[in-house]
Amino acid sequence: MFFIQNNIAQSFQSPVVRVLLGAIAIALLYVFYKEVRKIPAKLFTLMITAFVDMVGLLMIIPLLPFYVKELSGDGLSVLHFHIGVGTITGFIVTSYTVAQLLSAPLWGKFSDRVGRRPTLMIALGASGIAYLIFGFAHSLLLLFISRLVQGAGGGTVGVIQAYVADSTEPKDRTRALGWLSATTNLGVVIGPVLGSFAVTLGTSKTLNTQSTIAIGHAAPGVLAAALCLINIIFAARYLTESRTSDHAAEDDTGEPVRKSHQTISRVISHPGEPASRLILIYAIAIGAFQGTFAVLALFLNVRFQVTAQLIGYFFMYTGAISVFTRVLLLGRMVDWLGEAKLSRLGLVLLAVGVVGMPLSGNLAMLALATALIPLGTAFTFPCVTALLSRVVSQRERGLYMGMQQTYGGITRAIAPVLYGRAFDTLGVASPYYFSSAIIAATIFLGFGLDKYAKHEAPVSAEAPREVTVAAKAVAGGERES
Repeated sequence: MFFIQNNIAQSFQSPVVRVLLGAIAIALLYVFYKEVRKIPAKLFTLMITAFVDMVGLLMIIPLLPFYVKELSGDGLSVLHFHIGVGTITGFIVTSYTVAQLLSAPLWGKFSDRVGRRPTLMIALGASGIAYLIFGFAHSLLLLFISRLVQGAGGGTVGVIQAYVADSTEPKDRTRALGWLSATTNLGVVIGPVLGSFAVTLGTSKTLNTQSTIAIGHAAPGVLAAALCLINIIFAARYLTESRTSDHAAEDDTGEPVRKSHQTISRVISHPGEPASRLILIYAIAIGAFQGTFAVLALFLNVRFQVTAQLIGYFFMYTGAISVFTRVLLLGRMVDWLGEAKLSRLGLVLLAVGVVGMPLSGNLAMLALATALIPLGTAFTFPCVTALLSRVVSQRERGLYMGMQQTYGGITRAIAPVLYGRAFDTLGVASPYYFSSAIIAATIFLGFGLDKYAKHEAPVSAEAPREVTVAAKAVAGGERES
């Protein structure tokens, strides 16, 4: 920490800092390699599928504002009202979120009925179509449609999580979910680079004889669609179905499966149930935390003079901590504390890290506070998701995983608006104080869930049907493939 200077750029020019970072990177990569070798082949195949999908998505997202500006100029005039480029971009971004929210529980329920593998392949096909529409869009309407289709295909996060839950023993689910999220984080790092490369390639004179704009505009979408096609072929060849006939037979209690709208309302009408509490913890905490991203660049610029050229260091720093924490540390911490206790520790670290940002007086303190954030997210969200997979029946697992994403999406859509307003009216630090307080409050929702963690005995016979099934799984009654 003492090597960090007030000028970040000068800090990275220091030979001592470079040698130290290089040594740390080599050591972490070696341990990372040793840990990755432990991943089961079936799960590793899913991780590759999720990684390629995330790369394609992140190729597109950073380019979206530039496409909007190219198609709208300075904005649009509707009924004598001027709508700026920023507002148009916001609507198009929101369209993806809305489509994802509406489709998540439907995809989850569909995967419970027909299987995880065909559901993921259909969603990948929808994504490929959306990328092609995006690439060749010549109007804002087509751009809007592409994001709707992409959002509908992107509502399968819960399906992927259900696949992990199906394919791993209950005691290993948190570690497996950590591996999965580490893989998608790598996709977040690589995707924007490939998107920029696609634009450069598309506008190069070697590929264009007459017009460089059209091909350059389409290149990222075409490349992302090609990745989707490769991913579909790969999944068809190597990805096996996780929901087997044995799962269906042993999970058939004869009781009707809830419909999507019934599950949505049940989370609110029965907030004391374990599944409802876990979904609320996930949704409230992830919304409160990720909502701060809306004002992050503005906050860092005001407080620490971080510019557009330097903010990449911030994401590189937090991203590296996140990946290595989920791969190297998460499993060991679960073995030590269990999911319930570790999730509460994660919420504490996350709340302290968020509030520590506005309280930091220099870059060294900021680096320390920021380091707590990826630790907190790594300890919280995989543990909460793993616990959710235990407290619901296997035949409703996809539905509830999708429901978790739906509620999380709602809070992620609301929080940026509220935090942006607070930033403008209450001060640059206010969003972080609000976020920390909300995250800390969710800790109380987690009390009493320890009996569903991996170290605890099965629950009593008075527990709800979903909990009883989960307890049998913890006791060894559920046969995982």
